[in-house]
Amino acid sequence: MREVLLYEKLPGSRAKCHICQWRCTIGPGKLGVCKMRQNIDGVLYALNYAEVSSVAIDPIEKKPLFHFFPGSLVFSLGTWGCNFHCKHCQNWQISWTDPSFLEGSRTISPEDAIAMAKRERCQGIAWTYNEPGIWFDYTLDSAKLAKEHDLYTVYVTNGYITPEALDTIGPYLDAYRVDVKGFSDKFYRDLAKVSGWRGILEVVERAQQKWGMHVEVVTNVIPTMNDDEEQLEGIATWIRDKLGELTPWHVTRFYPQHQMLHLPPTPIATLEHAYAIGRRVGLRFVYTGNVPGHTNENTICYSCGNLIIARVGYHTDIVGLEDSRCRFCGADLNMRTGRRSQ
Repeated sequence: MREVLLYEKLPGSRAKCHICQWRCTIGPGKLGVCKMRQNIDGVLYALNYAEVSSVAIDPIEKKPLFHFFPGSLVFSLGTWGCNFHCKHCQNWQISWTDPSFLEGSRTISPEDAIAMAKRERCQGIAWTYNEPGIWFDYTLDSAKLAKEHDLYTVYVTNGYITPEALDTIGPYLDAYRVDVKGFSDKFYRDLAKVSGWRGILEVVERAQQKWGMHVEVVTNVIPTMNDDEEQLEGIATWIRDKLGELTPWHVTRFYPQHQMLHLPPTPIATLEHAYAIGRRVGLRFVYTGNVPGHTNENTICYSCGNLIIARVGYHTDIVGLEDSRCRFCGADLNMRTGRRSQ
């Protein structure tokens, strides 16, 4: 348990959290929406500091990040709890939880996490599997250490962090892989019980433009919910106008999970239509996800048409990349590359 960095003490021993956009006002003895921050006698504590639910060595492509250190391994960590309650969550066992789940969980200090990442010859560390802002203070301490040890850092996030929390971790975060789940008030309300979702977009823009983070956007395309032309075109147009045409957009296949077992998997044709929308709007890199072997997993140079990176699932074959550019024509591919010492 650790006192939270970003909060405000209020009269009556209440506390106002400033880590995510819920900005919960929490009474004494009560929990925030995420159920991992508790007010104890007017002091706000993170209950899950260094408490790990999931740990793995992953290919970076699994996040998915396709234009960030392709082919590298990343040390991946998750904790308990979430500030969203998505009906289709594939990790609901760790996200839809309460403090009782912390009993007997594995504790990994920031120092141990960095040591484990280097021992496993990972090039970076990612906070993933559940919303990383839920253990913001832990990720901040870990990210600072990671930079000292020449490891890249990744947030795999729903984007609901506050601007001030982003600015606090911004100097230490390299990549921001964000879900833009849909593009309407109704969708976010129905799927995740969230309002004010446009604040997500503003923070994504801030991550890229103020802090120079590498950004990739993921939309899990769910039949009957966000597969309409208006939402998909809205997301693609926002990416083009606010993040730039070279920003990757992953349109991924939904599979029935948790409270949405009544829906079928996304038809491949729907994903291909979403891909076509992105390309029509002007995005240079649109990827079809959760369909191993689909040709839209590959990176193709938009300028000369040559194959740059071939992918089948998480297997990556880099054939046409030179630094961040096309080896054949020199076009900028918006790639972050490089080897880091172990």
